[in-house]
Amino acid sequence: MTELSAAEPAAPDFAEIGRKLFAAECEFIWGASKPDALPPVGPPEIAFAGRSNVGKSSLLNALTNRKTLARTSHTPGRTQQLNFFALGPSVEESKLRLVDMPGYGFASASKAKISSWNSLMNDFLRGRAPLARVFVLIDGRHGLKPVDYEMFDTLDRAAMSYQIVLTKKDEVKVSERAKRIEDTVIELRKRVAAFPEVIFTSSETGEGVPELREAVALLLHQRGA
Repeated sequence: MTELSAAEPAAPDFAEIGRKLFAAECEFIWGASKPDALPPVGPPEIAFAGRSNVGKSSLLNALTNRKTLARTSHTPGRTQQLNFFALGPSVEESKLRLVDMPGYGFASASKAKISSWNSLMNDFLRGRAPLARVFVLIDGRHGLKPVDYEMFDTLDRAAMSYQIVLTKKDEVKVSERAKRIEDTVIELRKRVAAFPEVIFTSSETGEGVPELREAVALLLHQRGA
């Protein structure tokens, strides 16, 4: 009689790993308004982008279980820069950096400011080795807009992996939610750098937030972090 083989190890619980990851301390560490002012490379980074009023600050606060984390981005002089946050037991032991990108589609900004921001964004997306993925936030009430497609074009040209996160789920009728996801996925199939899965979130109710944390934990695992 042969002995029974040892049981296969259980698959990692990325939902729990993600929960613990984002339960750690999160601290603002750096702001950069030009390419040569980016912080030294360190742990893996994930960035959050979206047009103005998409609910990015609210989602970052919900993701990290805080109320005022993203307030730093709204202080005078910081609205057009990349804001870096260290997530971990301490800044020195951080496991992940969150990068808050300013809202795109600056209708009221000057051409000079738009040009400066585009230069910073392009350099960051093309040459930032630790940057694992950009999560592009889309207002779930309205779906994709022309300015979002421009952002997708930029990410595709930079060959930067990105994933769509729909926001404000609580403000979208239940009967319309599946269609909003389906329409978004159809558009992503045309995109070379887009991750094919969409996460629908609500900062008010917390819906989708655990799934987003899980997605980040899985991403870090795949990168060997």
